[in-house]
Amino acid sequence: MTQPRRRLAAASIVSVLVGLSACSTDVVVQTGERPHRPDASVSRAVDPQTGPISLTSLPGYTPPTVAGAVHERPMADGSGTVQWEVVDEAGQPITDYAPTEQVAFGDPANYAGIPGVLTFRGNNWRTGGTYGTASITERRFEKVWEAQIGTIRGEGSYWPGAGWTGQPLLVQWPRETKVAMGLDAKFVDDDSFVEVIYPVFEGKIHRFDLATGEPTKPPIEVGWGFKGTASVDPRGYPLLYAGQGLNDTNGTIGPWRWRVFDLIQNTEVWHLQGLDPVAHRADWGAFDSSVLINAATDTAIEPGENGLIYKIKLNSRYDAAAATVSIDPEVTRLRYAATTNEKFGIENSAVAYRNLMFAADNDGNVFCWDATTLEIVWMIDAQDDTDASLVLDEEVDGGVFVYTGNEVDNRGQTGGERITNVRKIDAFTGEIVWQYDIPAYYEAINGGLMGSPMMGSGPTADLVFFNLARTTAPREGTLVALDKATGDVVWRRHLSDYSWSSPVLVTADDGQQYGVLPDSGGTLHLFDPHTGEDLTTMQVTGGLNIESTPSVFGNTMVFAGYDAKVHAIRIR
Repeated sequence: MTQPRRRLAAASIVSVLVGLSACSTDVVVQTGERPHRPDASVSRAVDPQTGPISLTSLPGYTPPTVAGAVHERPMADGSGTVQWEVVDEAGQPITDYAPTEQVAFGDPANYAGIPGVLTFRGNNWRTGGTYGTASITERRFEKVWEAQIGTIRGEGSYWPGAGWTGQPLLVQWPRETKVAMGLDAKFVDDDSFVEVIYPVFEGKIHRFDLATGEPTKPPIEVGWGFKGTASVDPRGYPLLYAGQGLNDTNGTIGPWRWRVFDLIQNTEVWHLQGLDPVAHRADWGAFDSSVLINAATDTAIEPGENGLIYKIKLNSRYDAAAATVSIDPEVTRLRYAATTNEKFGIENSAVAYRNLMFAADNDGNVFCWDATTLEIVWMIDAQDDTDASLVLDEEVDGGVFVYTGNEVDNRGQTGGERITNVRKIDAFTGEIVWQYDIPAYYEAINGGLMGSPMMGSGPTADLVFFNLARTTAPREGTLVALDKATGDVVWRRHLSDYSWSSPVLVTADDGQQYGVLPDSGGTLHLFDPHTGEDLTTMQVTGGLNIESTPSVFGNTMVFAGYDAKVHAIRIR
């Protein structure tokens, strides 16, 4: 592998950021050139490829070595080796795993079969989070409604409202499904009705009307809290998949579970046990990852914080007329261990390009595997814990890349280099195309990349945006726009309050684009993605943290904060 190109030396960034530490306002501190800015007269639209990729067609591919059920290959960056095996439902390694169905995801624009935001960042490339366009003329925020939710104490912490990643789901159900779920006639008869579905810290799953905040169903009482983002079945089936992030509710300890809910009966119908005896990690069983569903094969892919990746044949059935939905799952596990693994565990949500899937783990390994065969295609060592989900981009010349960044976690605890590394990686080979480094603090809470990157599109198709926490000072942060081709800084702005939220790109009816970002001081920013400058802000939570990532439907966004409230805000 070639060495990554560092576009801005860490030392030079330090001098700039130290000078900013006393800033009292959020300002743009650097503006660069945009040599790759899209020409409005030239179409840069990409028609994403679909169907499975033959692994032997990938550049430089070599098959792994095999000994019984154990497969092994060198890590792509030369940092060691990775071994893996496929394990059946009984916990036994499968010597010759030969699935008959090809699992391949398609165009991310078609991931959701019904309108809405149905999974973390909306699709299998994790590039969304919004549905439709917004009618924006005044460039200001307006409160629509807020709803009180609960708090708990557990795991030695206080958990109010919702946190990382905590993105609500927004679903515009077909009429027959609204009838099957027994929703009130006013919702059934309203073709514009959108439901907010929100699993939160208190161990409840809330359901609201997006327009008014009125509950549509009683909350589903689970008992133990959710941190990550749930998923609604993209086929429009009234099935909700939600991973449990906490197992301590005010001192009451419960089981770790990844849960499936029947939204007709408003109840849990199936679960995976997080403390899986098959897992290398025996002491932790949370599920923060937001599942992807491959509709064509009725298959779910869910990474776990126990270090396993679950492939679940759902065998689902939905009959709207009979008002019934069911699953009868068959579970296969991918278990791996690299030279670099100590902690194990995957907190981010997997990305899928056709049959290739991508994630990163708590040890900092970034890797690709085949959704069909569960072969690990490549793995590299990113040098530290990587919690934020990767995002994927297919370029007009046919290149496919993932964008990622680590945090200061393991290095902060051991006194290592406190630098966050942001990278563009070739999705087919694992080769680092470019790398951007920036110092970050570690003071019990991690600094670095905690929110997923925001991928530019249309007029911002040359840019990728990273929200980096605890950079200029422990309470401050940096939002930066990088040239996708080179990794050069186009603009960088100081945040007086850091953020763990993932920025969201909103496109208006007139084609103008806007960035939305909440921060840890409870301020909601509407910023110009071309310059980084705020167009307006709103203090939402009285100064309390907003970690969750907003979802947007048309003009209306929803998120929850540490004020233990769900907020609906309109962009006017």
